Amino acid sequence: MKVTLKVWRQSGAEDPGRFETHKVDELSPDMSFLEMLDVLNDRISVAGGEPIEFESDCREGICGTCGLVINGQPHGPEERTATCQLHMRKFSDGDVITVEPWRAKAFSVIKDLIVDRSPFDSIIAAGGFISVPTGSASDANLIPVPKEAADAAMDAAACIGCGACVAACPNSAAQLFTAAKVAHLNLLPQGQPERYIRVTKMVDTMEQFFGSCTNHGECERACPKAISVDFIAMLNRDYISSKIKNRRLAGQQR
Repeated sequence: MKVTLKVWRQSGAEDPGRFETHKVDELSPDMSFLEMLDVLNDRISVAGGEPIEFESDCREGICGTCGLVINGQPHGPEERTATCQLHMRKFSDGDVITVEPWRAKAFSVIKDLIVDRSPFDSIIAAGGFISVPTGSASDANLIPVPKEAADAAMDAAACIGCGACVAACPNSAAQLFTAAKVAHLNLLPQGQPERYIRVTKMVDTMEQFFGSCTNHGECERACPKAISVDFIAMLNRDYISSKIKNRRLAGQQR
C-alpha cells in the first residue's frame, strides 16, 4: 500500500515548526504505524536527509512514550490502542495521514514529534508513592482488600502516562492522569495513611502546569487503556475531603 504523510517537523520549542510531506510506498498492511515511520526514516537517511524524531520503547502499549496525534486524534483512529499498536491496515491505500506531536502548553516540543512530558513526573514526585515505613513485606493475603477496591485500583494502575488525555482535552487538563495515579494508591489499605496529603500535593502540582477539567470526556475516549472519568469524580471528592481533614490536622498540631 501507499500513503502520503504530512509530518510535523520542529527543531525545538522556539522554532515555529512546519509540515513536511512524504510519500511512502511498498508498505504492508500488517506493519505497525511506528514500523512505517522506521521505513520512512531509513529512506530519508539513505537520501541524506534528517530522520524524523519520535519516541518509542516497548512497542507493546506499556511504556506510554509513543504518543502521536494522527489525523487529529491522539494515538490515531483505533480506540483503546497506543500508537505503537496501531497498524497500517486501519488506513486505506492512498490515504493522506497527518502526524503531529501532542498539542498542549505543558508539553513543549523537544524536536519533531517528541514532547517534554516531565510535568507528569512532577505530579508523581509530589505524592504518587507510599513513604510510610512498614518493615519487611508481609504476606499478600494478610491485608484484606475488598475485590471491588482491588479491581478499581488495578483499573487505575493501567494508566501508562502517555499524555493522550492532555492532548485530547480542549483545556489541556491532566485530571484523568492525576486521578488514576491518585486512585490506584488511595483505594488500597497501604495508601490510607498518606491519602489526603497525597491528593492535595498531586492536585496542587498538577494545577501549576495544566488546565482545568470541564467534563468534556475526550480524555477517556483518547486513553489507550480506557481509564474511566469516574476516577476524576473520586479525585474531586478526595480533594475536597483533604482540605477539611488537613485543616483539622493543622489545628491539632498547634
